[in-house]
Amino acid sequence: MNTEHTYNKPWILQRADPYVYRHTDGSYYFTASVPAYDGIVLRRSDTLFGLAEAEEVEVWHKHDKGIMSIHIWAPELHYLDGKWYIYFAGGDVDDIWAIRPYILECADADPMTGTWKEIGKMKRHPDDEFSFEAFSLDATVFENKGEHYYVWAEKVGVGKMVSNLYIAKMKSPVELDSVQVLLTTPDYDWERGDFWVNEGPAVIHHGGKIFLTFSASDTGPSYCMGMLSIDEDGDMLDPAQWKKERYPVLQTDESMGIYGPGHNSFTKDEEGNDICVYHARTESKIEGDPLYNPNRHAHLMKVKWDENGKPVFSYKD
Repeated sequence: MNTEHTYNKPWILQRADPYVYRHTDGSYYFTASVPAYDGIVLRRSDTLFGLAEAEEVEVWHKHDKGIMSIHIWAPELHYLDGKWYIYFAGGDVDDIWAIRPYILECADADPMTGTWKEIGKMKRHPDDEFSFEAFSLDATVFENKGEHYYVWAEKVGVGKMVSNLYIAKMKSPVELDSVQVLLTTPDYDWERGDFWVNEGPAVIHHGGKIFLTFSASDTGPSYCMGMLSIDEDGDMLDPAQWKKERYPVLQTDESMGIYGPGHNSFTKDEEGNDICVYHARTESKIEGDPLYNPNRHAHLMKVKWDENGKPVFSYKD
């Protein structure tokens, strides 16, 4: 097993949208988008770095037709109310951009060998007429003060459309308990590449605050990470209480050979240090369509904290 602890270098090759979950027993689980976008894989290891060498198991495969039959994207593994859940997005071979958020559930103790049941699309609140009606993806779940919240990206508008981030409170792991609230829209130049995009939300708690990172712009070298924050005593559903950083918190660094960093998740290493898991490319020029080029690799970064309790994302250890 490779025990060399290398940060900000390709860690798991050709795995975009990487998500790491550390379970209550200390085990680490890894999932991500695979280049073929045709299924959902899991790895498990006793150590964070051991995930790179761990056996990968496909726990679910796309349908041949209908919903969930193409573009299986950005799975996340969560353990809620004593069951395992995978939140992911998928399209329809007859309408490939009809991307919607779906859920798998496993009631067995071991998600690697257990039976995964298709729950279908995330159920919105009865008063919500808007959510999941258009291109919707990159859902994540976080907990604060006993309540769970669902955050996702959804496109609105006409023409090329704009991808915003929305939040809602959860009634259960499969149903929302509030109507959507707009968290952030691409306001700044760095969020407006070939596409205007906010997507890929991820949450980390520290010092009484909640920090929500997200990815912005198109998936080439201009892809980068922005950040919102809120006091943990605040109202998660009041967008005015969330503060958005004016500039990206992580972006391309040619000197480091890191291009288009983004779609991250957070975990802790065995010593309890905060770790950012993100994907990035190692080349400045992309062969073919960036969406289908497989060379987005999972990386690990140590998260540092400044004197004001804000996270610092640096390629330098």
